[in-house]
Amino acid sequence: MTVGIIGAGAAGLMAAATLLEHRPDARVVVFEKNDGIGKKVLISGGGRCNVTTGIQDVRTVLTYYPRGGKFLAKAMHRFPPAQVYAWFEAHGVPLKIEEDLRVFPVSNDGHDVVGVFTRIFRTHQVDVRLKQSVEGVERDGDRFRIRLKNNPTPVLVDAVILTTGGQAYRHTGSTGDGYAFAQSLGHGLTPLAPSLNAFFTKESWPKEVAGVSFARVTIQAPDAPTAPAHTGPILFTHKGVTGPAVFALSGKVAFVLYDATHPLRLVINLFPDQTAEDLVRLFRTEVADAPKRSILTLLAHHVPRSFAELACRETHIASDHRVADVSLHMWRAIASWLTAVPLQAIQRGAGDEFVTAGGIPTTEVNPSTMESRLCPNLFFAGEILDVDGFTGGFNLQASWATGFLAGTTLAERT
Repeated sequence: MTVGIIGAGAAGLMAAATLLEHRPDARVVVFEKNDGIGKKVLISGGGRCNVTTGIQDVRTVLTYYPRGGKFLAKAMHRFPPAQVYAWFEAHGVPLKIEEDLRVFPVSNDGHDVVGVFTRIFRTHQVDVRLKQSVEGVERDGDRFRIRLKNNPTPVLVDAVILTTGGQAYRHTGSTGDGYAFAQSLGHGLTPLAPSLNAFFTKESWPKEVAGVSFARVTIQAPDAPTAPAHTGPILFTHKGVTGPAVFALSGKVAFVLYDATHPLRLVINLFPDQTAEDLVRLFRTEVADAPKRSILTLLAHHVPRSFAELACRETHIASDHRVADVSLHMWRAIASWLTAVPLQAIQRGAGDEFVTAGGIPTTEVNPSTMESRLCPNLFFAGEILDVDGFTGGFNLQASWATGFLAGTTLAERT
C-alpha cells in the first residue's frame, strides 16, 4: 500500500507516524512545499510548542472548539490529550503541564517535538519530498495521481491524506491549496474566516497603554448574540487588544463582519468578579485611610498607573482630585468605566490569525475514520477541516487526534 500525505504539519506528521508504527510495510510519500517538516508546529506557543491541553476530560475539551466539537468526538476519544501526552513522552520528549493547563516540552523547544517525526521517518525510510509543491490530485481508477509542480512525472498512490492546513500563517505554507484539491475530487467548502486574532480598535488610546496586561478580565461583544463572554488574560497593544480572552472571543465572532463604518462593540470588565457598585464600596472604604491622597494614587493600587490615568481622563475626572472630595457620582463613573471599558473593533490584523475558521464540511467526512464520504481512500486531518479551537493547545490536539485516526484507519486496511 502506497499512501500520499500532502502537507507535513502536525496532522500529516501524526498520520504518517501512526500508519508506519502499525504498518511498517506501508510506503508513505510525504509532500511538503517548505524546506523542512513541521514549520507551524515549530512556531506554535511562541516557539515552545503548546503540544496539547492539560484538561483530561474529553467532553470538557470538546467545549473549547467553536466549530467542529461534535465531529471531533470520536477522534478525540481515540487519541485524547492524556494519550497524546503519553505518546510524546514515550518517544523521548518529556512534557510538563503549566499552571494555565497548557502542555509544553520540558525543554521549551518545539524542535524536540518535530524531532520525534524526523527520527520515525528516518527509521522507516519515508520518502519525504521537501520543497515540492503539489499542483493537483486526480482519480486514476482505484488509485490517485498526484501532479507535481516542475516535475512531469506524477506519483501514483493508493490513498491520499490531505493535511495542508488552512490559510493561517501563510508564510509557513498554509495557503489553502488543499481546498482546491478537495474540491476537484467532489468536495465542498464552507465560508472561510480568520480566527484567534487580535482586535484593532477605532479608539487610539490603547497605544497609550500598549504593553499593559491584565491576568483576568471578561470581554464580550454585546451585539453578537452567539458569542458568550470570555474570561482570561488580555494585553493592550498599539492598535487594540490581544491575548487569550480576545482570541477566544474572536473565534466566536469569526464570521461577523465589522469595519470602520460598522464596528464591533466590545466591553471589557477589568474586575470580572465585582460589580461597579462593589468597586464603589471598595474605593470609598479606602478613602478614610488617606483622605488627602489623589484619586490617581488610590486607583493605581488596583490597576496599572497608566491605566488609572486613562480612567480619569475618559471619565473627565481630574486625576489630582483629593479622594476626600470625590463625590459618589464620580466614584460611580470611574467604577462603571473600569467594569465596562468600551472599545470598537474595526479590523482583524491581516496575517495575525492563528487558525482558519471554516474548511471542508464535516458532513462530507466520516468522523469515525476521517475518510471522505464522497471519494473512497481520500482522508482529511487537521485544519483543512471545518474545525477550529481556542488557544491553549486545542488546535494541535485536534490535528494530532484526526491525524492519528486517519493513520490508524489506513493501517487497519488490508
